[in-house]
Amino acid sequence: MGRRPPGGGGRRGAGGGGGDADPAGGGEALAVWTLPRLGVAVRNDPQDVRLRYGERELRHAPGTGWRAVGFTLPGGTGLAAPQAIGPSLYVPLAALRLLGVPVTADTPSLLGFAAPATVPEETLPPSPDLPAPDAAPVPPALPPLANLDTVRVGRSVYRTVEVQRVVLEFSAAAPHSVVRESGGLSVVLPRVTGTPSQTALRSGDLLRVEPAGNGVRVHLRTGGGTSEIFTLNNPYRVVIDTTTHLDPRVPPPVNPEALPEGVTYRTRGGLHLLSFDPARFQPRVVTAPVGAARDVAALVGAAGAVAGVNGGYFDPASSLPVDLVAVGGFLTAGSLEKRAAVGFTPQGTPLFGYPRPRYVVGGDLGTLTVNGVGAKVRPTLLTAFVGDGATRVGAEGLTTLWSEGGRVSRVVSGPAVPPRGLLALTFDPARFPALPRTPGARLTVSVNWQATDAPWERAQDALAAGPLLVREGRVVLDPKREAFDTGASIWRATRQVAFGVLEGQPTVAYLEHGTPEAFAAALAGAGVRDAVRLDSGSSATAYLTGGYAGLGGYLNTVWSRPVPNAIVFVPKVTGAQK
Repeated sequence: MGRRPPGGGGRRGAGGGGGDADPAGGGEALAVWTLPRLGVAVRNDPQDVRLRYGERELRHAPGTGWRAVGFTLPGGTGLAAPQAIGPSLYVPLAALRLLGVPVTADTPSLLGFAAPATVPEETLPPSPDLPAPDAAPVPPALPPLANLDTVRVGRSVYRTVEVQRVVLEFSAAAPHSVVRESGGLSVVLPRVTGTPSQTALRSGDLLRVEPAGNGVRVHLRTGGGTSEIFTLNNPYRVVIDTTTHLDPRVPPPVNPEALPEGVTYRTRGGLHLLSFDPARFQPRVVTAPVGAARDVAALVGAAGAVAGVNGGYFDPASSLPVDLVAVGGFLTAGSLEKRAAVGFTPQGTPLFGYPRPRYVVGGDLGTLTVNGVGAKVRPTLLTAFVGDGATRVGAEGLTTLWSEGGRVSRVVSGPAVPPRGLLALTFDPARFPALPRTPGARLTVSVNWQATDAPWERAQDALAAGPLLVREGRVVLDPKREAFDTGASIWRATRQVAFGVLEGQPTVAYLEHGTPEAFAAALAGAGVRDAVRLDSGSSATAYLTGGYAGLGGYLNTVWSRPVPNAIVFVPKVTGAQK
């Protein structure tokens, strides 16, 4: 067996097996777990160490020290107590000498033992005379603080959202803790008395009241709902509200009792109206990436808004708008110049009418009207596109100018990807020789709204859809003026959605089912002053954040398809809260 002198490393030696030696109490010590290799039966317990070799046994317990069984310890032996060093318990080498374990070599570099006749396999039992530990004193039982007097359960269903309320009513204040569990929760109530029970609730949930230590435990198995817990006083109550979306195939409804401050919800038959305080919220037009469509809820979330409604008509195959879209003073989709539009000033004031907006390019060349908006290659036209950092414009033989700060910032021949937020003008230089082709040249781009029915020159955002339904409180529906085919599916009775103004507040309107004529009549009858229909039918979506248990709420009762743009309501910096 290797000797490990203080401060040194162990070596292998001859004899009945190897092991570790380590200093303990200033002398040589051996790990207890190695001693069975030497024929010593052991009990490796710091509270009751036992070493037995043949008829001799040594026992050690804290407070009593070493004791010999089967022989007498010589006077003045002074064995060091066992020591825990790292994960091992060590006993002095002198203890093995007293037991009579033969040592075949004991030099500074070698410690050897004779091979034992047998190697013990089992741990020795506890010492028979080991005193039993004193029993811990039992603290006196504390009196109960309260009794669980009553358990009440209520349940309501709003469309496909179930709201269940469990009320635990007590005789006095009852401190509690809540344990969230898989498929439910428990309310632990120490020092509370109550009658054990188990109740199957109408919702399918299971409610149990059962003893727990010196109190009771109320367990509610909810099966997937979202639970909120709060307390009420006079009398003291613990309330558990659980909200469950029963059918994800149906949109959850708006919660009229959880509207953001400054939002008003009204219904009139099948007509639903969400109005927004203009001092708190500003309507804006937002768009998905070019050629993409998004759920209205996603567009609302990306804008940091509280609500939103789908926007204008679009081609389902490409997700590209088919009529005017303007965002932040830029036209991102050209106008058909015949259908009603809604716009917003930088302050959020709504505009209604029939604008015919065009980009106008100015500079040393004089002025030119841009006759195309979008990334599509049109070699015969001067086209404009607001870069998104991903969409390519131009083609071989065409030139693209990047307009920035009233100047040409870059000139590119052939295909190019304009940076996000920069306006790019693409053209055939042979057809438009007056346009500059030198970086730094003067180049101004503005929007001429060409409208007489509203101060559209102040518009920052806009989109066209139509038809115009109500103007100054009167129905003004004119499908012929806006080139709508009343025999086509776009004019059918379906889900209808519009943007309007009611009592001076921007308002989203949703009709559960009806024709444009029925929709216009319902809006005028509800007192709406101005309103333009947005894309309806399978696109109709009106979404409000919050709702039941944070699900968000919808005026539409059917999930609608994703859309490329929407009108959203963003809190103003003046302190509107979501």
